[in-house]
Amino acid sequence: MDMEKETLFEQIKGGLIVSCQALETEPLYTKEGGVMPLMAKAAAMSGAVGIRANTVRDITQIKQVVDLPVIGIIKKDYPGTPMYITVTMKEVDELVACGVDILAVQGTGALRPDGSTSAQFIRAIKAKYPDQLLMADCDNFENAMLCAEAGADFVGTTMRGYTPETQGINDIDFEFVHKLAAECPAKIIAEGHIHYPEQAVKALEAGAFALVVGGAITRPAEITARFTGAINAMHK
Repeated sequence: MDMEKETLFEQIKGGLIVSCQALETEPLYTKEGGVMPLMAKAAAMSGAVGIRANTVRDITQIKQVVDLPVIGIIKKDYPGTPMYITVTMKEVDELVACGVDILAVQGTGALRPDGSTSAQFIRAIKAKYPDQLLMADCDNFENAMLCAEAGADFVGTTMRGYTPETQGINDIDFEFVHKLAAECPAKIIAEGHIHYPEQAVKALEAGAFALVVGGAITRPAEITARFTGAINAMHK
């Protein structure tokens, strides 16, 4: 293992990675960017160990203002597949070119537009870019194991609750994190449905190598909705 990778592992181990993303439908989205780097600065200021970001523009702008490792993705819809996180080699090439520290791809059971599985795609990326650290955004144990065996350095619980196979799971699944930490050869990143600091701590206690929190920190509309939803339910 080269020193650079070891340094990065040390840097993020046991820490909080903050996802700084705004899709076009969200109030914090601006065409020219500039907003997510401010989110990243705020996260860095308060001790975040890394940033997760979407699009070459945001990744590039974020890397200019914070000195933290970046997990990069490109979200894009393709006809004929539910896959949307770094789906094809075109996105991979763009992410590698802009210098992502960790490249994240969807690691669920659906097939990519060319008919390849997540494991086949990960093998192809590792063959083309052997030194690139790679994270697979998974939903269940089977897919996590397949992605890790294919060479993913990290497995995230990102997609749990967001695929047909895991429908109805709306909370962070600590038992799932624990099982992955015990049996999966990749480093486990807890991501998805983490709303409170206590849950973050519990995910690390369950064996997560590090964790990603996004919506609860960087999506004001979502945070507001949690409050108004609770208040509205009280008034019923």
